[in-house]
Amino acid sequence: MTIRAGVAGWPIAHSLSPVIHGAWLEAAGLDATYDRHGPQDEAAFRVLVGRIRAGELVGLNVTAPWKEVALSLADAVSETARACGSANLLWLDDGVLRADSTDGRGLMAALQEQAPGLDAAGKVAVVLGAGGASRAAVHALGQAFAEVRIVNRTADRAVRLVTDLQPYTPAALTHQDPDEALEGAALVVNALSVAPRIDVAALGPETVLMDMTYRPLRTAFLAEGGARGHATADGLAMLIGQARPSFETLFGRPVPDVDVRAAALAALEGNG
Repeated sequence: MTIRAGVAGWPIAHSLSPVIHGAWLEAAGLDATYDRHGPQDEAAFRVLVGRIRAGELVGLNVTAPWKEVALSLADAVSETARACGSANLLWLDDGVLRADSTDGRGLMAALQEQAPGLDAAGKVAVVLGAGGASRAAVHALGQAFAEVRIVNRTADRAVRLVTDLQPYTPAALTHQDPDEALEGAALVVNALSVAPRIDVAALGPETVLMDMTYRPLRTAFLAEGGARGHATADGLAMLIGQARPSFETLFGRPVPDVDVRAAALAALEGNG
């Protein structure tokens, strides 16, 4: 019997998740599918989640704009998803619809892979932006760094993020303006959908730069940092990192040892 899973969001045609999971499924030799689902409104998304409850799908990854709705529909929610206020993974477990967020694990996996020299202990991380993407970043970084500073154009939104996440985060969370936030930073993560307005030249030589987007893969932020000798981590590594625990949850087996980054890069080049 074919195992059916997929990713839900809108728009969804650009998603690389089917490429990544498809490569793993092929390598594992599983009779399984991982498809794109594009519910354009909340009602359609709820119908799709109903297919999980009915056993038609084992589960779904969830992307914008349905992550918060996904959390609200679950019977059981992980502490990470509760802290982030959203879920990117839904699955049925013995009749219980569970929700989790694997984005933070993806971020940390990307840093471990592409910036292995980064030492978080006692250090400061800076997150640019206070939207949905930044919440997962702040939560994950707050488990490893001593302090996480949030920089956002709208102070109220950053303050709300700090208030919401501080109870779940051992690190000190603060909202600061860009000039003060960058001082002594070991890591700067761009969680904005646009290029950040910061002075890369003001960063110390050991500062690691990460951009959570992967279109383009080499953003202007990463290109400038790389040209100045900074270690960098990209959003594709994060996407693959968050997909690993999702695959294991949805399909019930370890991720095969296959180069899915090469497949994803080929898809990126083909789609622009």
